[in-house]
Amino acid sequence: MSKLVHQLYISVLVGIVVLTAAFLFYKGIPYYNTSLEERFYHPDHDWFKPSGLFGHGLGIVGTLLILIGVFGYIARKRYKFLARFGRLKYWLEFHIFLCTLGPILILFHTAFKFGGIVSISFWSMVAVVLSGVIGRFIYIQIPRTIEGRELTLSEVKKLKNDLGDLLKEKKSLDEASSVLIMESVSGGDRAKEGNFFVRNMMHYLDDKSKVRTVRKTLRSNNIPGSEVREIIKIVKNEISINNKIERLQTMQNLFKYWHVAHLPFAIIMLIIMVIHVCVTLAFGYRWIF
Repeated sequence: MSKLVHQLYISVLVGIVVLTAAFLFYKGIPYYNTSLEERFYHPDHDWFKPSGLFGHGLGIVGTLLILIGVFGYIARKRYKFLARFGRLKYWLEFHIFLCTLGPILILFHTAFKFGGIVSISFWSMVAVVLSGVIGRFIYIQIPRTIEGRELTLSEVKKLKNDLGDLLKEKKSLDEASSVLIMESVSGGDRAKEGNFFVRNMMHYLDDKSKVRTVRKTLRSNNIPGSEVREIIKIVKNEISINNKIERLQTMQNLFKYWHVAHLPFAIIMLIIMVIHVCVTLAFGYRWIF
């Protein structure tokens, strides 16, 4: 899948989630805005209530999407023969799509009324979604191969370009400027104490400042614009790899701890979901079947 096709693929998935949520809000907002005591008298109550034709259908479809998203991704990770059907990265993105769209449908299935044992499943689902967002952030911080395998520290270091050799080819670049540019991508010792988010924000601003300094230095040496863009691209790549090397062990540890939090909520959600479905069938709610 080319970069353009991949961007289109992600855009389509995001568009489906956004448009579905917008459509459900548009169609049901008059009913959902009605107080619980008055909903029984609302003309669309038989349609939008959790056991109604529309509301019940949302619950069924939402549950199926979650089950497909969860067990499909687990199967792709466990069974190697499924690798022929796409890289793990794309399966993860589709897993995130299904496990975002599914909970949205279930949210509207509940008609924003939470109670009893089902509320435990719902809030577990919310916890799974939120922890999934955090897990996705941690996941993309860990360098991986194009197939999705996690890279070792030595493999990450091999991704670095030989910026020094490139700068030596630029005859119009003086030695002091070359040294300054090399220092900007050297990584160096940076503050590792303090709040994680504040520290990373400071590092982000520092990296932006370094790139501006390199660009200014290149232009002051009358380096052609095309070469400036080439060097800046390499500088940004070097800084990005340095940051990944710096954070690699921390992110790997966080990812291990994340699994400890994510999995129990998912199991609780699935168990209570099964109980809810069994109770619903026992009371004769068959939807259109």
